[in-house]
Amino acid sequence: MTEHVDVIVIGSGAGGGAVTWALAPTGKKILVLERGDYLRREIQNWDPQALWADQRYHNSGTWTDGADGRRFAPKQHYYVGGNTKFYGAILYRFRERDFGAVQHVDGVSPAWPISYTDLAPYYDRAEQLYQVHGTRGEDPDDPPAKGPYPWPAISDEPRIAQLRADLTAAGLHPFSLPNGILLDESRPHLSACIRCSTCDGFPCLVNGKADAQVMTVEPALRHPNVTLRTRARVMRLETDPSGRSVSRVVVDRDGRREEYTADVVVLAAGAINSAALLLASASDRHPDGLGNGSGHVGRHLMLHNNSGLVAFSTTPNPTRFQKTLGVNDFYWSDPFDPDWEYPVGSIQMNGKSDAVLIGFDVPDARDPADLARHSIDFWLTTEDLPLDENRVTVDRDGAITLRYTRTNAAEVSRLRRRLQDLLDSIRCEQDVYENRQYAGGQLGLGGVAHQNGTIRFGPDPATAPLDLACRMHEVDNLYVADSSFFVSSTAVNPTLTIIANALRVADEIAARLGVGHMASAGLPTPRQPDPAGSPVR
Repeated sequence: MTEHVDVIVIGSGAGGGAVTWALAPTGKKILVLERGDYLRREIQNWDPQALWADQRYHNSGTWTDGADGRRFAPKQHYYVGGNTKFYGAILYRFRERDFGAVQHVDGVSPAWPISYTDLAPYYDRAEQLYQVHGTRGEDPDDPPAKGPYPWPAISDEPRIAQLRADLTAAGLHPFSLPNGILLDESRPHLSACIRCSTCDGFPCLVNGKADAQVMTVEPALRHPNVTLRTRARVMRLETDPSGRSVSRVVVDRDGRREEYTADVVVLAAGAINSAALLLASASDRHPDGLGNGSGHVGRHLMLHNNSGLVAFSTTPNPTRFQKTLGVNDFYWSDPFDPDWEYPVGSIQMNGKSDAVLIGFDVPDARDPADLARHSIDFWLTTEDLPLDENRVTVDRDGAITLRYTRTNAAEVSRLRRRLQDLLDSIRCEQDVYENRQYAGGQLGLGGVAHQNGTIRFGPDPATAPLDLACRMHEVDNLYVADSSFFVSSTAVNPTLTIIANALRVADEIAARLGVGHMASAGLPTPRQPDPAGSPVR
């Protein structure tokens, strides 16, 4: 028998988790379909050899590079919580100017159909939901916000404090990264996070990271009206005879076909898999893919120009958790070259390299452990452009092919050069190497953690598959709540914007279902800030 619910949510990552969390208190029957299972909590969660070399948790198979037919293993994970189980938990708001058209060296990043002001209240809610640490005003380009961050900035360890001072002396404006780890430095005995060195890119063994499972899925499941089905891969979305409404969600669960129906369906499988599912759901009414009358489903794929650079300190760097500092002075311009007319990008600290990772990356290194003791790890991001030909396609079996041409290479090389120019100032050796595993030097096509833009939103159904509420123009009861809706990628991490927009979509769905605004009623959180002035007992 086909099971009917009020809302089906496909995917339990940042977007799907946030929609489920926001709708859970409404009492409406919600079913979450997750392709993967729970990620096993085991000591190997923190083992670099198991994670990077043995690929213990890689479960997304292979996709195809459309440029040459090469098969590759994407940095994509199918677990409860989605890719947030492995993310670095940096939760930026997009810059206010990111919502307008931005001229880059290779073209124009288009304007969004909404403004920062439209999304700002949802950023406020998203930061509260994920309990973000930070200090307002340190970042000179920080957009306006209603109040302070929910939690104070995470402190720098001594070598990073020295780095902050040296960057300031060089004329830059380093700031505390907006971070989603569940660290309570004033009450360490109550802290979920233990400030380990295996956070960025690792799953958290002690659930001390604000990932979607911890912050949204598990709290939502405390409501009796919410059900999660794992190992449930959605194969097709089928419509009624008019083609205007999803009438059946077809699932492969442990090799068995299951079917579900719902008044509302929310697609949040990630920008690549969401587009792939729509394309695989072609029918007589939607011959080019579900909701793809515009021809834009799967197009405008963006991944960011992400790079890693590992420098080597002239003195040992014993830092364990070094992801506390960022620099956005190069975001809109090059402060060291007044004739440069384009954005450059952002710099933030990366997870700390250890001997296993350096030995894996540089097998001919004479002493990987010594290199690791001196490493200082940086993550560089430059915006890429939403080219029409950068796209997701599927074959008749649903296998995914990506076609992706890089853009803004001059900005990428300039950002790297500016960081290398600072090495003396920040007390590092002139020799650097590119972290070819997590950072990939400049990430290859498999580096899809920041995927976005494949089902863009906008008022015109001829150019955007989604309307401004992120509902399909052509399918009345189908919404999208992951990064697919992005019009541009910007140059900061996408996760907080996914969460904020998912909360916005949840409000639209709640109104449609006649239950109004039910943001967070009754949902517990893993921790609460210490009231000002209260004693520690």
